Amino acid sequence: MNYDLMRVLSLIASSTEIVYTLGCGDKLVGRSHECDFPLDVLDLPYCTEPKFNINGSSVEIDNRVKSILQEALSVYRIDEGKLAELNPDLIITQSQCDVCAVSLSDVENAVRKVLGKNPRIVSLEPNQLSDIWNDIKKVASALKVEKRGGLIISELRERIKNLRKMAQELEKRTVACIEWIDPLMAAGNWMPELVELAGGINLFGSKGKHSPWMEFEDLIKRDPDVIIVMPCGYNIDKTKREMGTLRKMSEWDNLKAVQNSDVYLTDGNQYFNRPGPRLVESLEILMEILYADKFDFGHKNTGWRKYI
Repeated sequence: MNYDLMRVLSLIASSTEIVYTLGCGDKLVGRSHECDFPLDVLDLPYCTEPKFNINGSSVEIDNRVKSILQEALSVYRIDEGKLAELNPDLIITQSQCDVCAVSLSDVENAVRKVLGKNPRIVSLEPNQLSDIWNDIKKVASALKVEKRGGLIISELRERIKNLRKMAQELEKRTVACIEWIDPLMAAGNWMPELVELAGGINLFGSKGKHSPWMEFEDLIKRDPDVIIVMPCGYNIDKTKREMGTLRKMSEWDNLKAVQNSDVYLTDGNQYFNRPGPRLVESLEILMEILYADKFDFGHKNTGWRKYI
């Protein structure tokens, strides 16, 4: 294969960012419906779409997704005609979460059905920070830019190391990261690591494990110093519209974080929910939130905003 002419299809937003960070954005011929950064990628055709109405409250979206999954169906569909038209040599997808993006089995089935060749399929499965470095290495290898990949990983790890040093002597604060509002879900996977690196004490969710469901009573019992809301796929404005669900809980006003005005909304879609190079910026956002008088990396009002 002539790698200079490689045609790449990225079916997850994080891998699209990885491809661009590796300097290979010009090889992309298509994307998923969720790939939106960098902005250049919006000029590319997309070949996936959700099977459910993405508009509505968090509980309505949750019910629609669960209804599809209960029938053993995929949450997303692949435009097979567009896939054939794009004719990729390399497809990057994921096997970490069936709700987050097109699944590996969906991609394999579509390829067998419509393509008259066997493109390479690279499947990413990030559960913690070390997996994300491995995924960058995997994509770099598939694109034949291994050296560039190694340099990117080293740079990202060095930035995290430096940020950790900046926060390690500061007073520790307990943190609850909310990844879904109704029903309530805490953030797992790489998020507990990021909270600890930022100088916080993570109360819910475990490193390397899927995000757990939780009850509002759990939040009351642990009574965190800081509550950070980062719903999967939501920007700050959409998250704010959903906060009424939490505010109407009878004990909400008694929470320490609420009383001390330490509840924050973030752009989970662009940062925390996206396991790619910008997780370093996610760490910076956490540090700005936890220690606003110490750090300013320029993310306030774009990556996060104080709720109350």
